[in-house]
Amino acid sequence: MKQSMKSKGFERRLLLIMWGLFLSLSAFAQQISIKGHVVDATGEPVIGASVVEGRTTNGTITDVDGNFSLSVPANSTLTISFVGYKTQTVPVNGKNSLKVTLQEDTEVLDEVVVVGYGTMKKSDLTGAVSSVGVKDIKDSPVANIGQAMQGKVSGVQIIDAGKPGDNVTIKIRGLGTINNSNPLIVIDGIPTDLGLSSLNMADVERVDVLKDASATAIYGSRGANGVVMITSKRGAEGAGKVTVNANWAIQNATKVPDMLNAAQYAALSNDMLSNNDDNTNPYWADPSLLGTGTNWLDEMLRTGVKQSYSVSYSGGTEKAHYYVSGGFLDQSGIVESVNYRRFNFQANSDAQVNKWLKFTTNLTFSTDVKEGGTYSIGDAMKALPTQPVKNEDGSWSGPGQEAQWYGSVRNPIGTLYMMTNETKGYNFLANITGEIAFTKWLKLKSTFGYDAKFWFVDNFTPAYDWKPNPVEESSRYKSDNKSFTYLWDNYFVFDHTFAQKHRVGVMAGSSAQWNNYDYLNAQKNIFMFDNIHEMDNGEKMYSIGGSQSDWALLSLMARLNYSYEDKYLLTATVRRDGSSRFGKNNRWGTFPSVSLAWRISQEEWFPKDNSPVNDLKLRIGYGVTGNQEIGNYGFVASYNTGVYPFGNNNSTALVSTTLSNPNIHWEEVRQTNFGVDMSLFNSRVNLSLDAYIKKTADMLVKASIPITSGFEDTTETFTNAGKMRNKGVEMTLRTINLKGLFSWESALTATYNKNEILDLNSETPMFINQMGNSYVTMLRAGYPINVFYGYVTDGLFQNWEEVNRHATQPGAAPGDIRFRDLNNDGVINDEDR
Repeated sequence: MKQSMKSKGFERRLLLIMWGLFLSLSAFAQQISIKGHVVDATGEPVIGASVVEGRTTNGTITDVDGNFSLSVPANSTLTISFVGYKTQTVPVNGKNSLKVTLQEDTEVLDEVVVVGYGTMKKSDLTGAVSSVGVKDIKDSPVANIGQAMQGKVSGVQIIDAGKPGDNVTIKIRGLGTINNSNPLIVIDGIPTDLGLSSLNMADVERVDVLKDASATAIYGSRGANGVVMITSKRGAEGAGKVTVNANWAIQNATKVPDMLNAAQYAALSNDMLSNNDDNTNPYWADPSLLGTGTNWLDEMLRTGVKQSYSVSYSGGTEKAHYYVSGGFLDQSGIVESVNYRRFNFQANSDAQVNKWLKFTTNLTFSTDVKEGGTYSIGDAMKALPTQPVKNEDGSWSGPGQEAQWYGSVRNPIGTLYMMTNETKGYNFLANITGEIAFTKWLKLKSTFGYDAKFWFVDNFTPAYDWKPNPVEESSRYKSDNKSFTYLWDNYFVFDHTFAQKHRVGVMAGSSAQWNNYDYLNAQKNIFMFDNIHEMDNGEKMYSIGGSQSDWALLSLMARLNYSYEDKYLLTATVRRDGSSRFGKNNRWGTFPSVSLAWRISQEEWFPKDNSPVNDLKLRIGYGVTGNQEIGNYGFVASYNTGVYPFGNNNSTALVSTTLSNPNIHWEEVRQTNFGVDMSLFNSRVNLSLDAYIKKTADMLVKASIPITSGFEDTTETFTNAGKMRNKGVEMTLRTINLKGLFSWESALTATYNKNEILDLNSETPMFINQMGNSYVTMLRAGYPINVFYGYVTDGLFQNWEEVNRHATQPGAAPGDIRFRDLNNDGVINDEDR
């Protein structure tokens, strides 16, 4: 009883203590009812604005008059947000009423876009430029920036090979030529051929894609296929900040074909051979005894794992900013033994030495390793399920002797593991820019850039006696590749506004770039031990070779930007390039462009109040660009060494392989672009539409060489005689659906492109992409590039009567595909393709 009374007394004291604490907390966080009124800059009420207490979920929205009422602690803060306006945080400070004025969020219009040799506000653009910001890519579970851009830029097709470490293929506004149609890549102002797979996504601030000629003509002979501008992150004024990113993801083949198991395959093989009056495999007399056998696709494929980590440190003072980062990527492919590893280092800095002198530096370094044996998904699909991966003694298996029973495919898993293939790469890209400010509106910039790339290939194939194609000699192949590029840009920048109406911007200067490439390769055969295969240990020198080449580009360029009251905009550019890739008579080319824009929404008569349209701009542009990516020595004759018998000995001599053509020059692209940019509902909806016509002239095609010249028709001698055309429409729609505690944005892109070859300098089609003994695509005037070239099917033959009644089709039998006789000559042949 005493114990019970003591317990009750303790409980009373505990309740009193808890009640006291509750009263104290209540006094500290006294709830008050606050009323408020939310308006925009014109005094109009903002309907449906979100009003939330601090970081809690306690909130409400404004009514049709912009009013709200909310119970909150007296010392709390309110966050008011609405789509199209800047978010505001307001302290309550015990007040019972508030009036909040939201300012229009012009972030979309004020966004700074990187263009050639400078930047521009998006609202001032007159050309077709699309951008991808860090917020669009930072959470993408992919390995490189190219993959992250897929589907985010209208008019841009990005094709991923799927193999870890491989670069994506980028095509802007279709294929502009039958030759090299890759865009120019510019990283922190330096044109480079560095692959996007070498960059750390965490170091990228934004990507701007220049699409039409008025935007790309500033790059002249390299702007025909578009330009991809990549800007890395920089530091900002403030205390040092550490940012850590970690990403882990898995990858699988999304759709794997269903394959026959061993019993099913053996049964069908027996039926096929019996129907053809051939002997069946006696070991497959009862297919059910074979069971499921080997699924070679399952053996070859796996779950790929990608993990990436990066850490950066950034900050700065009023006069100096810095950004330093390191990153690591480890990715295993979905195919066994295929792996990729990459290490990145980035260091950027800005230093304002004094009022008139500033230095900017960028340094990008990466090293990577690609590992992967020789594999074929096709062989894995063709290999027989009746064959095990390994024999009972642990050796790799091979198909049996009889090809009609066991096929002729080498063990695809054995070749995957035994044949090693490794590529190591080292990439270094750096630049330093000095900026001298003569006045607030006149500056001189000088940039020196250095781009070094090294990659080393190492392949080893052991000897083995697998059927049906044994490898009698082990072999090792090595190649060393080195590329060095030097750049020096010097240009003046003028930017001044006259009479508060006329804003004039001028950029004018020069650029010089030089590249040297060195290549060496060798292969030796017959190594005594598979695990000791240094080149010195090979008994037989199989091959050795190498090459060296260089190119240079000297340029003058200028750009004029003019704006009258931010309503009427003009951009004009011109570039004159001199390239070592062409003969002295055609070494120089001039590439001009002009574009105009009209910001209709800035007109006085354009409705401002209560109008759903807050920005409307029409654009038109025309420009001429070039394509110099044709190789280094196409204008001169080339020679190879050859051996011929002379008396009792063999003599070595030079053999002419191509004719010289000193008159070849740039492929020239003329492009016209029409565009409209529209921003609706306080920048809640942003729409861009573009339509273009792009015509390529003087396209390099194979020259028609008379047989009397002594050269074969297959000689790779080129001339400027081809023509083609691209036309298309692009759309980008971005919407801000919700903004506040929960945000939701959407993006939609749509692209239509059609290309047509107009002239190939020959009526004879060029057949390409051979499969087996037949070509499947071709180049032909009047058709798109790489149009499929094949027979037109017309169902299946149902019986012999249909076979006999049909045009002569070699080898046709009931059940075979029936092809149409397009020219009605009674025979199915190449004329019907």
